[in-house]
Amino acid sequence: MADTNKVIITLVKSPIGSKKNQKDTLKALGLTKINKSVEKENNVYIQGMIKTVGHLVKVEESK
Repeated sequence: MADTNKVIITLVKSPIGSKKNQKDTLKALGLTKINKSVEKENNVYIQGMIKTVGHLVKVEESK
């Protein structure tokens, strides 16, 4: 893979009231509390997860 960048994903909004698949996606990403951040490799699977919960998270590129 040519794209081996990493992204930092931070939970900024509460998932209370969200759909079950969105809550499950946050759990799979490792985001359990507000303002918690995780660093993940940027690939198509992670991009799909970010698209699912994009309104609840903030995404930054890692250096």
